[in-house]
Amino acid sequence: MKRSLVLGLVSVGMCISLQAQDTRTVTEPVIPPACETLDAMLTTAGTGHSGAALAAGDEGKLDTERIQKAIDHCGKGKGVVLQSKGAANAFLSGPLDLKEGVTLIVDKGTTLFASRDPKVFETSAGSCGLVDNKRNGCKPFIHVVHAKDAGIMGDGAIDGRGGEKMLGKDVSWWDLAEQARAGGDQEVFRILVADYADNFTLYRITLKNSPQFHVSYGHGDGFTVWGVKIDTPQRLARNTDGVDPGNGSKNVTITHSFFRQGDDNVALKGGAGGITNVSVVHNHFYWGHGMSIGSETNGGVSKIYVSDLSLDGPDNGIRIKSNGSRGGLTHDVVYDDVCVRNSPNPITLDTGYTAAGTPKGDSPPTMKDVTLHNVRVSGGGKFSFNGYDKDHRVGVNLDDVLITDGVGAYKYAIHHADIKLGPGPVNLQFPGGEDSTLTGKPSNGKPASCDAKWVPFPGDGK
Repeated sequence: MKRSLVLGLVSVGMCISLQAQDTRTVTEPVIPPACETLDAMLTTAGTGHSGAALAAGDEGKLDTERIQKAIDHCGKGKGVVLQSKGAANAFLSGPLDLKEGVTLIVDKGTTLFASRDPKVFETSAGSCGLVDNKRNGCKPFIHVVHAKDAGIMGDGAIDGRGGEKMLGKDVSWWDLAEQARAGGDQEVFRILVADYADNFTLYRITLKNSPQFHVSYGHGDGFTVWGVKIDTPQRLARNTDGVDPGNGSKNVTITHSFFRQGDDNVALKGGAGGITNVSVVHNHFYWGHGMSIGSETNGGVSKIYVSDLSLDGPDNGIRIKSNGSRGGLTHDVVYDDVCVRNSPNPITLDTGYTAAGTPKGDSPPTMKDVTLHNVRVSGGGKFSFNGYDKDHRVGVNLDDVLITDGVGAYKYAIHHADIKLGPGPVNLQFPGGEDSTLTGKPSNGKPASCDAKWVPFPGDGK
């Protein structure tokens, strides 16, 4: 049976109906009929650095050609199925291109592995699998460009093997990311890049160990992520964002999913063309850099709704980040029914983000009409509300935002911020801030329980 998203909130003392900002009626996707079914010919052999591995002798046995041929000959509205056969449960491939109306389906118990050979991902000779200052040296593992109504589905897994050594090299894809801290860019691939791909769908698939971002979506109208798992180690997996929609995109829904990886769990990118009409609802995030907006906000960010979210042990919880070199207006953003625990930075609205671009520049960020409702925080940490300057401020309404384990273990940073409290209780103990205003008074309240939100990552068996 299809399930549709029916969203809203009712607050004591208020009569508010906050519907999903995605303007579509989003229903649970349906896996399409197969146009062709391919049988696995490889078998996983033991465990590698970041999960199941292949035998060394199988690393050259690429399935790229037969998978791509099946995709190219598949009709619209149908899917290419990758399935296990007997003990054989794995496919190995280089870059693939999805076409309009076609879905790639990875069946339960089956893994599609990315090749460890950087040469198959090169955009020019010698351009992939190194650190340089050129960028765009590697093709994506799966590319969807100017192709609407496509998708990736199934209960199997797609493994980028970011922690495994590249063929012919003594370093892994993730090692390059660490090397790039000293300067330069890591020339590695992303598992999925979708551009100008309206009505693109990810459904039930597990994405693992991408060398860089797992999913990038840009310039599209209609993107659904439903029941997806993204799984990467917490450390030594730098820049492995989960799902990054943005840059000219609208009508995005991310729901019923479980993300843990070495960077942003979700990052809504407001670069050229901006991003609008986004719903992030009914999800569980674990380690990572949190539910993020930015750092690009120069194209504008608006009409964002985040609801029913748990953030369990992330480096950052609720986070809007930008800076003076890539900032713009972020507004009409609502967070409702969010639980954050054991995060060093449970709530961060920051216009001085330093990891990308320069903090000062000619494109300063402004954040206003940001509402946090029914947010519960435990485990300590720092609350940051840092505007850019007196003319480019942070404006936020905190309504029923409560620390649930005492107020002593928390710190605050407030600059160029206008903070409004209420009508629901807020027990954050705000100190005076530079060029900042506080409307309303802190008060205690009884927070809703977060117990039902703290669930183990699927398959952990905890």
